[in-house]
Amino acid sequence: MNVSTDNQSSDSYHICNICQKVITNKEKGLRARSSSSGPSAFIPEDEILDATDARTELLLLEVYSPCSGLDHITQVMGLHPQYLQSFLQSQFYLLWMDGPLPLHCRQYIAIMAAARHQCSFLVKMHVQEFYRIGGPMEWLRGLQHAPEKLRNLNDINKILAHRPWLITKQHIQSVVKTDENSWSLAELVHAVVLLAHFHALASFVFGSGINPEGEGDGEGVGEKDENGFQTISNCSCNLTDDYCLEPEGVFSDSLGMMDSIGELEVLMERMKRLQEDQEEEEASQEEMATRFEREKKESLLVGSEDFKEVVPASEVSLFVEDAAFKYQDFARRGEDDLPTFRAQDYSWEDHGFSLVNRLYSDVGLLLDEKFRTVYNLTYYNMANHEDVDTTTLRRAIFNYVHCMYGIRYDDYDYGEVNQLLERSLKVYIKTVTCYPERTTCLMYQSYWRQFRHSEKVHVNLLLMEARMQAELLYSLRAITHYMT
Repeated sequence: MNVSTDNQSSDSYHICNICQKVITNKEKGLRARSSSSGPSAFIPEDEILDATDARTELLLLEVYSPCSGLDHITQVMGLHPQYLQSFLQSQFYLLWMDGPLPLHCRQYIAIMAAARHQCSFLVKMHVQEFYRIGGPMEWLRGLQHAPEKLRNLNDINKILAHRPWLITKQHIQSVVKTDENSWSLAELVHAVVLLAHFHALASFVFGSGINPEGEGDGEGVGEKDENGFQTISNCSCNLTDDYCLEPEGVFSDSLGMMDSIGELEVLMERMKRLQEDQEEEEASQEEMATRFEREKKESLLVGSEDFKEVVPASEVSLFVEDAAFKYQDFARRGEDDLPTFRAQDYSWEDHGFSLVNRLYSDVGLLLDEKFRTVYNLTYYNMANHEDVDTTTLRRAIFNYVHCMYGIRYDDYDYGEVNQLLERSLKVYIKTVTCYPERTTCLMYQSYWRQFRHSEKVHVNLLLMEARMQAELLYSLRAITHYMT
């Protein structure tokens, strides 16, 4: 979380930029809405509890998370039990089952990955797991106190988190070198999958407004937890844990409600028309390539409002080096374009899957099942409409994420993206995917106002898995180039 010193307060008191915005916007006439006191600050607690199958969740937790309990992430993902099972299976295997890396190193890599996005929720969770399994306490003093082998992973961590298209076989070669701190290829694949998993999970945490666990999480930086370590909270002022900004009347106003109903009907009509057009004729390869380039460049114009980046004054910063290294658009204004990543040349199905399975047995199968589950997940409804084929919409969301990362599918018409994804949704997608720590409740509320919360959680699952797959494609391609 970004923090700055409040001039009105004592030197030891910090207020984050988002909370400062709460105060400013309240003065401008925006009203504060009490957030849910449950798992999510964006979703009413009763909607989560009413929609989840408690028996299914408890069964899954008994098998895949016996020590962690029913955490807030699991409760929100429980809105989609089929996906939850696949997620818990793969995460459990990555963290606890036989693999190239020791258990405490896996937890530490999870901490390193989550810290890149200032995700105090995940950092604290895995610090506690690291402590519970007896990891070296010295490492928790910060990244500089970890072994050199883990510190050598820092460059790959930051590049995958913020600009994965920059990773090359030289980065792989730098860690797979012949000395006492070198990584085997199997260890590196395990580490890369962990990094991508927790970068993407940080996107889900921020995109779903996941609340801190326990009663003591919002009480500020510097208090000791039951293990004697300092707690990690979102910010010491904690205003955003209690309030969620929305413009006065934006949801209660009848005109605003009518507008959102109209938006839904327009979206339904466009989906129907696209499905009919696909049956008639396809655009040429040249035209589809042009549409991809247009969409890629238009994504430059999509982004959250100006946001001043400040290194967080909390334990999260202990696990971050080169904090100034952040997301930059794949296609940048006034610069030569980087080569487009053509999925036909290197895809998950034909290349990444087999490489992961060869170097880290069975993980490829688990990841593939998770990707397929979220991509094909549907209940055949949209808002209050039943018997709806949402294939084109799900595909547009998934492919838009990959488009922002410079990944192109030759057989996909990127003109569909502009027809199906409104600007407010594009802003939300880019924020949650590229710099999730900037996500606000207002962004979450501003798109698809007629849709159920479970449908928006479904969007977050698509964003999480699309992002993870994009990171894996770039990193696994670099490993392949190194091997050949």
